[in-house]
Amino acid sequence: MEAATDVSVPELGVSLAVKQRVNSKEVEVFKHQVDEIQSKVDQLEQRINEVDQFYLNLSKKQINTSKGSSIAKEKEKERPITSIKKQQQEAARREAAAAKRMQELMRQFGTILRQITQHKWAWPFMQPVDVKGLGLDDYYEVIDKPMDFSTIKNQMEARDGTGYKNVWEIYADVRLVFKNAMKYNAEKSDVHVMAKTLLEKFEEKWLQLLPKVTEEEKRRQEEEVEAQLDMQLAQEAAYAKIAREISNELYEVDMNLEELRDVVIQKCRKISAEEKRSIGNALTMLSPEDLSKVLEIIAQSNPSFQSAAEEIEIDMDAQSDSTLWRLKFFVKDTLEVQGKTAASVGGATNTTAANTNNYSNHHNNAAFNSTKRICNALMKKAKKRNKKPY
Repeated sequence: MEAATDVSVPELGVSLAVKQRVNSKEVEVFKHQVDEIQSKVDQLEQRINEVDQFYLNLSKKQINTSKGSSIAKEKEKERPITSIKKQQQEAARREAAAAKRMQELMRQFGTILRQITQHKWAWPFMQPVDVKGLGLDDYYEVIDKPMDFSTIKNQMEARDGTGYKNVWEIYADVRLVFKNAMKYNAEKSDVHVMAKTLLEKFEEKWLQLLPKVTEEEKRRQEEEVEAQLDMQLAQEAAYAKIAREISNELYEVDMNLEELRDVVIQKCRKISAEEKRSIGNALTMLSPEDLSKVLEIIAQSNPSFQSAAEEIEIDMDAQSDSTLWRLKFFVKDTLEVQGKTAASVGGATNTTAANTNNYSNHHNNAAFNSTKRICNALMKKAKKRNKKPY
């Protein structure tokens, strides 16, 4: 029997303990189950990273949002949340409606264009400039982008996706027709005067259509903001659902691990009374942080365990085999780390009191008192056990 001051933990790995009662086929079954759980955990980790990245990006967007978004935030509280698929369908419908309205504006713009092109001075601008025929060798040096009304008309009627998308594009090209003519031709020349006159008439007619264009732009901007908000809410709801699903799956994985651990423990031999005493003595060598982990290990398999009590008494005989094996390997690994750390700074002490004094230099009084209460309880329990025959 070990002496009371012997706090060593027998060198015994899990595999050795299991192999005493488990044949190679059962070991393979365990290994396969562990591999499946590991694969599941890897998949869950990837999904967790995706959810984290979504909320990280969302947080950045919220930080960069202007103060004027307070109204949008108020609307957000009242806005019903729909699915991402419905949002995409709604976005397609809204885009189609906006395109139809824009087509109507472009039709009205076409009326203005016909009025301008029917003017008696419009003929020089109806076709592309005959640069070669007119001997305008420097035309392309002066004019960066030639434009004429036939080109504008063809682009307005294009149905292959290369045409104008909105009236502002047509407006810019019509102005370009006249600006090019005024730029290339002398100010007092006929073409320059004709271009300047038609440009003024065009601007007058454009001002009549401009309010409708502005109203449509404002409407589209508002719809875009609402669409983005709706999509954001839908994405948040979707990721919240994913987070809940991940949480449930993690719980299932944890339960599977617990079940597998219990099966393995059942195959292990029983912890002897001498090993229990050795584990108890080893606990007195642990730091407050490590003792807190010990309490967590015990509480995991014993929900009624009062880990926050003023004085904690750990009865090794009352612990399950699973808890005892976990404590055994935990204190073994922890003391090995402590031994290496102590050796690196000039050696470790061999008594419980010396270890406690060393830790008291690094931890607060509350943690130290917690360690003392647990240690005292363990020592009391050890004295009682010494009186009982084994």
